[in-house]
Amino acid sequence: QVQLVESGGGLVQAGGSLRLSCADSGRTFSSYAMGWFRQAPGKDRDFVAGITGGGGYTAYANSVKGRFTISRDNVKNTVYLQMNSLQPEDTAVYTCAAGGSLPTMSRPSYWGQGTQVTVSS
Repeated sequence: QVQLVESGGGLVQAGGSLRLSCADSGRTFSSYAMGWFRQAPGKDRDFVAGITGGGGYTAYANSVKGRFTISRDNVKNTVYLQMNSLQPEDTAVYTCAAGGSLPTMSRPSYWGQGTQVTVSS
């Protein structure tokens, strides 16, 4: 059983940084690719970043390349999303996912509940 719990969202000014975490309570964390998605009000959910089970390959949406970094700690069963140079257009609910296929984490098997990120101008 995989249960994903996100944390680290909040309110930040434009240009600021946040780090999201997603903890997995399952026992096979390192076997899954992990990723982050986001959904802004009135818009579809979009892929943000993904990472393979071993952490050796990462992929990013063009809109976040150079600003966001995905990483994972397979001892702590946690995946992170470091978000720098945040802009108001990054405002969304960010959700982590497990078990999808990279590079865009298609068809994930598991989803977290989401955490709100709000960037003020």
